[in-house]
Amino acid sequence: MSDENSTTLADRLNHLFATVGPDSGQEYSNEYVAAAIRKTGVPISQSYIWQLRKRRKENPTLRHLQALADFFGVPAAYFFDTGVARRVEDQLTSLRAEQDRLAQNGGRDVRLMAMRAGELSPARRKQVMELIDVVYKLEQAERRSASGD
Repeated sequence: MSDENSTTLADRLNHLFATVGPDSGQEYSNEYVAAAIRKTGVPISQSYIWQLRKRRKENPTLRHLQALADFFGVPAAYFFDTGVARRVEDQLTSLRAEQDRLAQNGGRDVRLMAMRAGELSPARRKQVMELIDVVYKLEQAERRSASGD
């Protein structure tokens, strides 16, 4: 997604499939995503998701975009706002790097935290981030004092 002029809905959706997946490290299947979205009351098929990913359909309803965004834990604006898309992709890259680091130590908490945070309102997400910043600073101070800095 390097050239913002050529970034399509399909590119952004495929990017989510490639970067936001189950703990196994594989992509979610179109059927899995469709089934999860249908459980929320939004009718959608795996073939429709496939068509979106292959650029056979390029004008989904807002309801479908919101359902896809909710599933992947991103704002719906990700699909049509380049600035939002860039920020989300940066966050996903950082999250994936942290998940990879933690996975080497057996940790899976980051994904769970991100998934839960994705369901919060923007105001509550801000509060969670502020809390994480406080805890992070405390831990850094503890590490510095433990190492004698």
